[in-house]
Amino acid sequence: MSSAEVALVAPRRRYRGAFRRLYLGELRLVLGRRRNLALLVVLSGVPLLIGIAVRASAPRAGEGPPFLAQITGNGLFLVFTALTVCLPLFLPLVVGVASGDSIAGEAGSGTLRYLLTLPVTRGRLLAVKTLGVLTFTAVAVLSVTVVGLVTGAVLFGLGDVTLLSGDTVSLGAGLARTFGVAGYVTVALAALAAGGIFVSTLTENAIAAMATTVGLAVLSLVLDAVPQLSGIHGALLTHHWLGFGELLRSTVDTGALVRWSLLHLTYVAVFLSLAYARLQTKDVTS
Repeated sequence: MSSAEVALVAPRRRYRGAFRRLYLGELRLVLGRRRNLALLVVLSGVPLLIGIAVRASAPRAGEGPPFLAQITGNGLFLVFTALTVCLPLFLPLVVGVASGDSIAGEAGSGTLRYLLTLPVTRGRLLAVKTLGVLTFTAVAVLSVTVVGLVTGAVLFGLGDVTLLSGDTVSLGAGLARTFGVAGYVTVALAALAAGGIFVSTLTENAIAAMATTVGLAVLSLVLDAVPQLSGIHGALLTHHWLGFGELLRSTVDTGALVRWSLLHLTYVAVFLSLAYARLQTKDVTS
């Protein structure tokens, strides 16, 4: 069922709770798509595979991505390792597919013009689509986090957490920091999701929008790897994605986390402003 079909069941007049119903309809659409569910399943398999691999052959210090060697001592580090592995490609791919399809998918299938005659204002439609994509982004990050946590607990057990600074905190404090990491990663990926929504307003080809969105992340990663461009690294979309490491120190640099989060939210505001401007002037013919 398309968004248009979900929304057509509502009365044409405005009524209290209409936005909530429209959002829930969008959520059912995004989370109910087989393609999106398949992506979530594959994404959730990453921490499971890493956990099994480490269980079969424990890595030595310095081998593999950060936190990998600490997994055998505390399963909580499986979450951090999985997020580190997923951030360069898997998570951007999942977010790119969902956000790139948000508007372009409706236009390509011919349901966008019906959505706008319900009546649903273009601003409200953009808000609902944005909330749907951001919710899916949070679910994707949470999937990696929860599966990593459960897998780590089963295979290696959980206990007090030794931070990067060498200090040890209780399991409760470690769990709080873990979900803080998940929250930070979600905010970071929200910038890419907003970029995907903007790209989605520029075309009726959902595949092109998805590829372009993933391309934005890849381009940022490539630019970030060029030392000669160090002057712009701090402003790149992906530069602070791994900044969640600050949450694994005894003294958290909250100022840095706030600055990086504000940078990501600035990207969100800019991309959504461009998407709104484009959607307001878009000639919807399909």
